[in-house]
Amino acid sequence: MHLTTLDLLIILAYGLITVGIGIWISKHAASSIRHYFLGGNRIPWYMLSLSNASGMFDISGTMWMVYLLFVYGLKSIWIPWLWPVFNQIFLMVYLSIWLRRSGVMTGAEWITFRFGTGRGAQLAHLIVVLFAIFNVIGFLAYGFIGIGKFAATFLPWKLADDPVTNIHLYGLIITALTTIYVVKGGMFSVVATEVLQFFIMTIGCVAVGIIAMQRISPEMVAAVVPDGWFDPFFGWKLELDWSRLMPAAQERIAADGWELFSVFFMMMLFKGVLQAMAGPAPNYDMQRVLSARTPREAAKMSGFVNLVLLVPRYMLVTGLTVLALVFFSDELNVMGSNVDFELVLPFALREFVPSGLTGLLIAALLAAFMSTYAATVNAAPAYIVNDIYKRYINPHASEKTYVWMSYLTSLLVVVIGTAVGLFVYSLNDIIQWIVAALYGGYTASNLLKWHWWRFNSYGYFWGMVAGMIAAMVVPALMPFVATIYTFPVILGISLIGCIAGSLFTPPDDEEVLKNFYLKVRPWGFWKPIHEKLAAEFPELEANRNFKRDMLNVAVGIVWQTALTAAGIYLVLERTTELLICAGLIVACSIFLKYNWYDRMEDYPRDLEQYAAKSARPVGISAG
Repeated sequence: MHLTTLDLLIILAYGLITVGIGIWISKHAASSIRHYFLGGNRIPWYMLSLSNASGMFDISGTMWMVYLLFVYGLKSIWIPWLWPVFNQIFLMVYLSIWLRRSGVMTGAEWITFRFGTGRGAQLAHLIVVLFAIFNVIGFLAYGFIGIGKFAATFLPWKLADDPVTNIHLYGLIITALTTIYVVKGGMFSVVATEVLQFFIMTIGCVAVGIIAMQRISPEMVAAVVPDGWFDPFFGWKLELDWSRLMPAAQERIAADGWELFSVFFMMMLFKGVLQAMAGPAPNYDMQRVLSARTPREAAKMSGFVNLVLLVPRYMLVTGLTVLALVFFSDELNVMGSNVDFELVLPFALREFVPSGLTGLLIAALLAAFMSTYAATVNAAPAYIVNDIYKRYINPHASEKTYVWMSYLTSLLVVVIGTAVGLFVYSLNDIIQWIVAALYGGYTASNLLKWHWWRFNSYGYFWGMVAGMIAAMVVPALMPFVATIYTFPVILGISLIGCIAGSLFTPPDDEEVLKNFYLKVRPWGFWKPIHEKLAAEFPELEANRNFKRDMLNVAVGIVWQTALTAAGIYLVLERTTELLICAGLIVACSIFLKYNWYDRMEDYPRDLEQYAAKSARPVGISAG
């Protein structure tokens, strides 16, 4: 591809500015380990939200979404429930508040808050660190694949004759550049650069959407897609027939294993609700919640992500998809069964974006990769340094030593994640393994930890061990089904480990359970602990908001899905559907204003009264 001098200058300027900001801000990060990982709990919620949105706006995920919309049409708005994307709604409604009330630095440190410091808690602590490392390495490999494919297709320089080697070399170069500012600057650097990246990406998204609307009419799209492509609703089967227009697309639907779409949808919903209720995995999303100044700000941060992310992102996804459908379908058909639909995004950009805007869009999509990669890399040393090195190896080191160990750890996980990425080619394969298999092993333990007082540290450990082993073994034993259908098996194995591990060992320290319940105040099966606390303090209130929280979650998911569809219908110029989405967004927003936003609390109302009466510190200050 030919890039003009202006395009190259924009890309170069973006790279220099990003790295420069990261290094300049690093003096704030180096003052302490809490400043490095959480920004000292001083970063405003709206900046954390823009940063989180930028981190979610990854290039690999965007390439995958373009593929989904291309092949599955409007029905693709449901498929990201695989993650599940509506975990942001559960976080917004109540889980961010519960999580931030702990005042801890990492998910592994949260284990001590929930289970104490006994042998079982130490085992639970170690297993969640191990899971976090697996999770980070998986996402780094996923990001490496996406940026390599994008850069090799879009940038003009041929680094190797072999296409796969070319992809890997581009991935290595851009990964190295990103690593420089992340390792040096920690959370301050990540947030500052991601806010910049968010605005660059938003400009690029809107520009692509406008280009598509100017060049393509709704009739042009309708002529190249099968019946039902514009309809988000479905029957028992998917009922999209690409066999006449593009046989390779029909083959991909069969390979994905989602033809029985109702079964697939029910499995996504079942899996998604359980995973969302388990809370965020120990990655960059959790770090944003823990970085918030207060629990209430953590909830606002999680909610605002949806508002700023979804419409512009889907304007980009839809713009690229319809450009490829109308102008690139013949070339894809020539490729036959060897077509790689994950390359639709870079091909569409290369062919249809005018000179001058190209540099900005390349910078925007490089920003998308760098922001996600940066956030993921930043999450890794928080667990390895804070939860292993500081706790077990060198607990009395200086803050400077911990920060330097964080630099070293970040470099190490980048190298390992990149090495894994060298052996994986398909984004869809690694996405399905992460969201269905690996998270399947995480779900049971992390759901029960919130809601059942008798679930103890040994139950957590054995549930996670059983789940992680099952995540490695079960998909290999069931190669004849899509990975998502292995989720119930992995969940069941993990659940057996949870219950057996808990019931065959003594309960955790009662004082630890009382402190957790008092401060977090979850709903669920906590009656014995509540009664013991109520004996000391009769005014203690139980959390009776389960029904209200679930209603807000349901309305929030409708709100989030309408935002997603609105971005698509805007670019497709389907006015009726867009107005319906706008009406749903307004109605849901008004409902959530009164039933969620106005009722949020930083901490339970009776917490300070209990502390004053019992003379016990409750630790409700920021950080």
